[in-house]
Amino acid sequence: MVLVGRVLIATLGDELDDQSALGMLSDVADRVTRDRVSGVLLDISALEIVDSFICKVLGDTAAVVRVLGAEIAVVGMRPVVAITLVELGLPLPGVATALTVDHGLAALAGGSTTGKRRGDGGPDAGR
Repeated sequence: MVLVGRVLIATLGDELDDQSALGMLSDVADRVTRDRVSGVLLDISALEIVDSFICKVLGDTAAVVRVLGAEIAVVGMRPVVAITLVELGLPLPGVATALTVDHGLAALAGGSTTGKRRGDGGPDAGR
């Protein structure tokens, strides 16, 4: 994990097993409180597939970050991962999503909505 200003960037590897996912959730929560971050950028671009447990941990991570008072954006989501999240009923409501890290950072900063995918009225709204 890397701290850029007050934003924590957490990149998930392609071999994310259940134990690593739970460790990531705990590590992110610890860093949010310890470093007083204003936002978390969760880069999942390396994840090619996810199972129901990993989907649940992603949703739980987003919820924990918000409860701790920070914003969260998920970037790099592959279509198959998005489909799995929706099919499992875990579409990450209220979480900004973006294709790139730059767009995710902009979403967290409240700047450009170019990369935001959900609920922002941006170019992809309603899709």
